[in-house]
Amino acid sequence: MSGSQSALSRRRLLKGAGAMWLLSVSQVSLAAVSQVVAVRVWPASTYTRVTVESNQVIKYKQFALSNPDRLVVDLEGVHLNSVLKGMGAQIRSDDPYIKSARVGQFDPQTVRMVFELKQNITPQLFALAPVAGFKERLVMDLYPANAKDVQDPLLALLEEYNKGDLDNQVPPAESGPQPGKAGRDRPIVIMLDPGHGGEDPGATGKYHTREKDVVLQIARRLHALIEKESNMKAYMTRNEDVFIPLKVRVAKAQKQRADLFVSIHADAFSSRQPSGSSVFALSTKGATSTAAKYLADTQNAADLIGGVSKSGDRYLDHTMFDMVQSLTINDSLKFGKAVLNRLGTVNNLHKNQVEQAGFAVLKAPDIPSILVETAFISNVEEERKLKTAKFQQEVAESILAGIKAYFADGATLARRQ
Repeated sequence: MSGSQSALSRRRLLKGAGAMWLLSVSQVSLAAVSQVVAVRVWPASTYTRVTVESNQVIKYKQFALSNPDRLVVDLEGVHLNSVLKGMGAQIRSDDPYIKSARVGQFDPQTVRMVFELKQNITPQLFALAPVAGFKERLVMDLYPANAKDVQDPLLALLEEYNKGDLDNQVPPAESGPQPGKAGRDRPIVIMLDPGHGGEDPGATGKYHTREKDVVLQIARRLHALIEKESNMKAYMTRNEDVFIPLKVRVAKAQKQRADLFVSIHADAFSSRQPSGSSVFALSTKGATSTAAKYLADTQNAADLIGGVSKSGDRYLDHTMFDMVQSLTINDSLKFGKAVLNRLGTVNNLHKNQVEQAGFAVLKAPDIPSILVETAFISNVEEERKLKTAKFQQEVAESILAGIKAYFADGATLARRQ
């Protein structure tokens, strides 16, 4: 081989090696980039949530700017794509906290999100691991900075929950039952809890009916019926499409000194055959059936799906007394039976007795609490019924009839006088 041929071979070899090196660097670089697959914005009166979903964990930095007030979030290792570009169009004019949003490629490895604000906010940013079909998520919750000045118990409870001090906002449980007084100076208070909400859609039917929407409509109908009763007052854990942690739902019932707690759902099963209405109460000693345990596990996963920051996990149910809980469960079973009997007049029953399992949302130690599965949204026929105003109204009326029957049967009022 001549010298010129040898030099040419070396150049080709180096060129090929260089190409291979560039290819490997390119592959490494691509692997390090997080692909954003979805951006969702959930505005509500209590707080607005922005969720950025990606195939990998996103590193981020946040800071504030003034004149005008803005929240800036830098996403590291992210390239601008059509999903991110569409975020601005998701900002609604009636969002209480965000005026507008824009996104741009700040530098080759950083996407900058800028939220122009309508009021002073306290941001809570945290990451969520993949669960229930969701990939890695970066969650941005925007709370009002002056939450304590707002006359909304839910805002105060959410603030305490995020600090890990939720029990400071909740009245202590009484040590035993107190019979209802003839001279009771307040109406019977009923807390209605439409399941799921916001980032957590709940179950979804074959024709894309979302559980969180249907149960909110039923709860609103029931709220309107209760408000017409001269001796009753109704509150709702949520009255909009917002995610509320399970423990905050319970705490709101305690804060409002509720006499009854009714959680409203429309669940799904792995097949489309199961149908009928069901009622559940709490069990501290295991579920009464495999199906009840399965249902409790899926409902208790709401916090993982809807997304709560780790700070909220510091709240412990140390106010719960076993004796009070046992008495309350007995009352819950009586209450549940009264509601189940009335539900049977508007829909077939999946089970003829009240079942029990460890539902986190039913754990108020001194408030009789039930979870009503109005129908199976996974059953095509029942999904169709759940969408109709007629069936929603019938379910609401049957629950109210059960509430009245429970008290007419000599039930003890809740131990929060």
